[in-house]
Amino acid sequence: MDLLSFSFLFSLLFANTIAFDPCDSSTSKLDGSDLSVIHVYGKCSPFSAPKPASSWVNTVLNMASKDPERVSYLSSLVAQKPTKVPIASGQQVLNVGNYIVRVKIGTPGQLMFMVLDTSNDNAWVPCSGCTGCSSTVFTPNTSSTYGEMECSVPECTQVRGLSCPETGTSTCFFNQSYGGDSSFSATLSRDSLGLAADVIPNYAFGCINAVSGKAIPPQGLLGLGRGPTSLLSQTGSLYSGVFSYCLPSFKSYYFSGSLKLGPLGQPKNIKTTPLLKNPRRPSLYYVNLTGVSVGRVKVPITPELLAFDPTTGSGTIIDSGTVMTRFVPPVYEAIRDEFRKQVKGPFSSLGAFDTCFTATNEDVTPAVTFRFEGMDLVLPLENSLIHSSSGSLACLAMGAMPVNSVLNVVANLQQQNLRVMFDVPNSRLGIARELCN
Repeated sequence: MDLLSFSFLFSLLFANTIAFDPCDSSTSKLDGSDLSVIHVYGKCSPFSAPKPASSWVNTVLNMASKDPERVSYLSSLVAQKPTKVPIASGQQVLNVGNYIVRVKIGTPGQLMFMVLDTSNDNAWVPCSGCTGCSSTVFTPNTSSTYGEMECSVPECTQVRGLSCPETGTSTCFFNQSYGGDSSFSATLSRDSLGLAADVIPNYAFGCINAVSGKAIPPQGLLGLGRGPTSLLSQTGSLYSGVFSYCLPSFKSYYFSGSLKLGPLGQPKNIKTTPLLKNPRRPSLYYVNLTGVSVGRVKVPITPELLAFDPTTGSGTIIDSGTVMTRFVPPVYEAIRDEFRKQVKGPFSSLGAFDTCFTATNEDVTPAVTFRFEGMDLVLPLENSLIHSSSGSLACLAMGAMPVNSVLNVVANLQQQNLRVMFDVPNSRLGIARELCN
């Protein structure tokens, strides 16, 4: 090859490298019903700013500090407390929502980055004119397929906190709380929802008019629960009630995971455990956690503390919006105490983590195993430990629920780099190892 040809080839390769944008959905390797799942502080997120690699642990600590509001919110769902939603103007701040996906709403499609939430059914987005919303909003009057829904439609009776007159016709409005200390008011609407290459017509969602508090995701939320208004319920003929996700590590600033919708492309060889259904809270994904092991020791846990009871809401759920796995206090304390027995102290605290030790002892750290009915999940070390920004400390990345809670929550820090599959028609949840990044 002569020098001129080599120079031309080098220039062509360099130009192609520069032109490739990993955050451009049109260049993604995903297709069909697969969507990129982006960490909210990752490079491809509109909410991110360039960060040094050492700062990711501070990001996790900050997110974990919001967990108490999240778990209180989940506990309130289980407890069936009445919904009281004050609505007032407020400054919108990004405060929750650890994983987001790109969607398009309307015709032509308007790009929004919506939070994934497996413990919520509804979809909602901030709309133009919203009081207290972020600068990025959906503009209904530029969509040729947008329409508001009246109180007479069946979907209106399926949303929590609806506000309709007893007689006459009226637009369906509803108020909801979210995240423990935030709330919003919205108009029940329909429009096209674009997910990767799929376009779902007449998708029912809430068009937010006003927000109060800091926990409402700035560009909206996509509910992946199993209730009547969720994505699964509205796309039954398209996705057959099946989806899976692979959540990238919080460390993976430059990478994204994936959300696979529908039975095609799901892993064939995957261990599963039954999904349990609470008729009082049908959106939550309960599983039967039968025990926890630390190393070779099965932690002594009273069975009643793990048992599923639809009457009280007790048991264990899989949740995408909580950062660190949390157990009711007696269960967590038993796990923590056994962990401390097997790891050389002394122990200290770091933010929300109360069992931190010198990182040089990490080579003797025992594996933590979640024992589900029909399936054992041995947590990779990166899913059970978190390190200080200096790397000098390693901490057990779990914690306790509020004192009066009856719920255990398997959170997203423990789900990273795993393919988690939800097969609602067959009432099963599957987990397989996968490098999500």
